Amino acid sequence: MRNRKLGVDSAHRKAMLRNLATSLVMHGSITTTHKRALELRTVADKLVTLAKRNDLHARRQAAQILFNVKDDQGQTALQKLFAEIGPKYTTRNGGYTRVNKTVQRRGDASDMAVIEFV
Repeated sequence: MRNRKLGVDSAHRKAMLRNLATSLVMHGSITTTHKRALELRTVADKLVTLAKRNDLHARRQAAQILFNVKDDQGQTALQKLFAEIGPKYTTRNGGYTRVNKTVQRRGDASDMAVIEFV
């Protein structure tokens, strides 16, 4: 596992990955740059592993990563992770996300990708 700097300092990188992880949990798939998607994959897989454990310590560890946002039904990202996403992957031993490259971004020709749960 290689830590990419992504052109930002460490605090910005941590906040960005937390935002991306929260959006991925809330929406199921997001579009971002290819390099960010590859870094997000490691964070998202760790979150799903915590959700599969489904104990209090795992919930508190996941709460340190995910932001406290609610969807239309009033369910937070943490609740959605542990109630819907975690139980779906109980028999799977890793590889919970998929990264598919898409077209280049028009403004700066950056490679874009869609990351989604398998």
